Amino acid sequence: MPDQKQINFTIVPDDRTDAPRTYANFCAIATTPFDFTLTFCEVLPLSQKDLRDAETEHVVRAPVRAKVVVPLHILPTLITALQEHVRPAGELPPGSEWPRGPVH
Repeated sequence: MPDQKQINFTIVPDDRTDAPRTYANFCAIATTPFDFTLTFCEVLPLSQKDLRDAETEHVVRAPVRAKVVVPLHILPTLITALQEHVRPAGELPPGSEWPRGPVH
């Protein structure tokens, strides 16, 4: 077996493409033993009809804007990166933690 050479590199986004930017203000998460599926939706202001329907059905439908499947092994790094980027934004007061429990 030939000697394997290790190459260190950094992956950076290539912004030269015309990839669309998508807005989402809700994320549903589904898991398997192998990956997480993040389903990003846009929840729009509800009309009077939407409110009436929500009172009876207890469901509000939100258009899916993107689905991203993330392998399980990169989640710890993703979580750490998100926490590091939220901290400077001043979203949480010093010493506080994210609320626990369900978001719905």
